[in-house]
Amino acid sequence: MIESRNGRRVVITGVGVVAPCGTGADAFWDGLSKPVEPAVLRRVIDFDPERCGLGRVEARRLDRFAQFAIAATAEALLDAGLLAELTAAGALVGVDSERAGVLVGSGIGGAISWEQQALIRRDRGERAVSPLTVPMVMPNAASAAISMRWLLYGPCETVATSCATGTHAVANAARWIASGRCDVAIAGGAEACLTDTNLAGFTNMRALSQTGISRPFDVDRDGFCASEGAGVLVLEEASRAAARGARVYAEVAGSASTADGYHITAPAPGGRGALACMRLALDDAGIAPRNVTHINAHGTSTPLNDATEAAVIAELFGPSGTRPVVSAVKGVTGHSLGAAGAIEAVALALSYAHRELPPTAGTASVDPVCDIDVVLAPRAWDPGPALSNSFGFGGLNGTLVLVPA
Repeated sequence: MIESRNGRRVVITGVGVVAPCGTGADAFWDGLSKPVEPAVLRRVIDFDPERCGLGRVEARRLDRFAQFAIAATAEALLDAGLLAELTAAGALVGVDSERAGVLVGSGIGGAISWEQQALIRRDRGERAVSPLTVPMVMPNAASAAISMRWLLYGPCETVATSCATGTHAVANAARWIASGRCDVAIAGGAEACLTDTNLAGFTNMRALSQTGISRPFDVDRDGFCASEGAGVLVLEEASRAAARGARVYAEVAGSASTADGYHITAPAPGGRGALACMRLALDDAGIAPRNVTHINAHGTSTPLNDATEAAVIAELFGPSGTRPVVSAVKGVTGHSLGAAGAIEAVALALSYAHRELPPTAGTASVDPVCDIDVVLAPRAWDPGPALSNSFGFGGLNGTLVLVPA
């Protein structure tokens, strides 16, 4: 990364995920290649906060999005070899707590708690409202809970950049390590906002699929399927990870963030913000477009976003046949808003480990307007430099560049 100090490099040593297609890296990876039943709402079924050591009382003090974040973090820390067992709390193994940071974002925060307490106030009066309402609703509740549970005393922050949140969180946490502020960082995103009010809003803006099928880049795409979940990555300084013999998924080589400055929901004409973001990320990583082998696309299954992203890819990477292959996991996971970029970063990290690209589920016939090579079935991959894109409401863009470790 351009902002690195003394050659400090950032690697991914652990991943954790809570998603509609599976909780935990193995179940999630398998779920990415399994058929999906049509459903405009993709919920995490049978989630049990006690599985990661949250007691009943403790869980009641956390909104669902923060519970997801704790569960995904526990999985990631265990995967990285920094946690003795999934349910453990307290100081992490071999980690200087003063040099460990947390940056877990949420696009909306504790929407479920907010709606529940609003109804309680309406029906039972002000005195019935929980005194924990604000701590449960605040978007930084997840980051705060993680830092307290595992005694992490470095920077503890939250970003809320709509659908780009997870990507921005990973990118910004990586810069903490590259700059020398941290040696270890917990980074990702969590979202659980499938409330009646939010769903009514999405429905009225005509953003949701009418068929319940998320089909990125397909000629018949008709909107996204709303979902929930969390993705968390453990980032470490490379020499530290090597010294302790950690398994490394990939290196975070670069990133970028831009704004369209155009419209609250629609992408800028020509995708200027997205194009600039991808170019800046590659510049940050010191990688030429011709060396990129794969793009983990934002791919929301909405008409404008998919067409714009495809056009930008075609413009940046040149003639057909020279462009990187493209996949989009929202066909399975749905669109989990602030968690999406982090969940997709987990998927990309797992692609490095499995040397395979997951299918773009739901997509049967790629729209001719989208002149890109879309992965329609699991495809063997010789890992090389790859991008992970997130483009959010408000014209907020984020891109990560990963390379083989």
